[in-house]
Amino acid sequence: MSIVIKGARICGGEPADILIDGTDIAEVGRGLTGDETVDADGLVALPGLVDLHTHLREPGREDAETVETGTRAAALGGFTAVHAMANTSPVADTAGVVEQVWRLGLAAGHCDVQPVGAVTEGLGGERLAELGAMADSAARVRVFSDDGKCVSDAVLMRRALEYVKAFDGVVAQHAQEPRLTAGAQMNEGSVSGRLGLTGWPAVAEEAVIARDCLLAAHVGSRLHVCHVSTAGSVEIIRWAKSKGWNVTAEVTPHHLLLTDDLVEDSPLGAYNPIYKVNPPLRTRADVEALREALADGTIDVVATDHAPHPVEDKETEWAAAAMGMIGLETALSVVQEAMVETGLLDWAGVAERMSYAPARIGRLSGHGRPLEAGSPANITLYDPSVRAQVDPSSYASKSRNTPYEGRSLPGRVVATFLRGRPTVLDGKLA
Repeated sequence: MSIVIKGARICGGEPADILIDGTDIAEVGRGLTGDETVDADGLVALPGLVDLHTHLREPGREDAETVETGTRAAALGGFTAVHAMANTSPVADTAGVVEQVWRLGLAAGHCDVQPVGAVTEGLGGERLAELGAMADSAARVRVFSDDGKCVSDAVLMRRALEYVKAFDGVVAQHAQEPRLTAGAQMNEGSVSGRLGLTGWPAVAEEAVIARDCLLAAHVGSRLHVCHVSTAGSVEIIRWAKSKGWNVTAEVTPHHLLLTDDLVEDSPLGAYNPIYKVNPPLRTRADVEALREALADGTIDVVATDHAPHPVEDKETEWAAAAMGMIGLETALSVVQEAMVETGLLDWAGVAERMSYAPARIGRLSGHGRPLEAGSPANITLYDPSVRAQVDPSSYASKSRNTPYEGRSLPGRVVATFLRGRPTVLDGKLA
């Protein structure tokens, strides 16, 4: 059965029809017909979004999220592929665990789930995990990360970078020098001083990024920097790229929009753990630097760092609360607000940073393809003209820890297609 999407603005361009035949795009043009028609008048058509950084929590923390609920949230957010981080229980540090996660994704069917393998056994930072076995597994792992923890040992990081070269892998570093952040609760600055919370200095991130850029250059390997959050980190990555080194970087939607002032003064109240996240929310100057870096290509990717937590882990005193925010269902709206409506990116730029680039970095050959004849029909239809208040009770995610509750955000994902099959239609799961 064929489907024709009528009148969509492909990456914000002129209206066109997209004919889907089976799993692929058969034709793009005007006046096309098919067995079924989807009216996309006024909608932007983007290649299916790809998230390089998602926490699905399964196995082990199914009280926070499962592959089923997380991929439902992903589809509703316009994603056709997500990379599932390794900090599960048990840790995804063997071929058996990554294959389990991969198969759970296949069974759910809402989007493709590409497991991320741990760099070290049990995220312990002492011995390399089974990188080669995970790469050769059915899951074909190509991204490795101890996210949630930093590979702080320089020798171990060098070995990991050397090892992944054999199968064109990439090490994705959570840049956090552990001794500089012991007991840290929020960004180190004037707000932390006034609130009496232990500060998290920017240099704790920047020092690790500088070291790892040098290591990646030394061994000729690929380095990806997770959730960049400071202006200083931007300058280090910009310098590394100017050298021609194979370094890529991501920024989260929340670091493009929110600042540490919210911990002191927000509509949701002071000391609200909904704003507690790793790395922490930074200053307005950092936010502006991150936006400019994403616009000029210093930062390659927007990645959600979707980090679900059950109510009891967030609705508690600040010091005891878990770090993290959910983000799959709001990512595109936040990027529209922070980057498109400010004139820093057009929709083609959004497609590059939320589909093409993450697919390239993750080596997902079936994703991040232009919307043209012969490409897999992974498509997101988005209405940028609407605004709505965020209501987490309507979310597909099992958790509700969004920092945007009650906030008005632009845009709405209307439909998502995974290899020609609608996973979302009219904003609802198909």
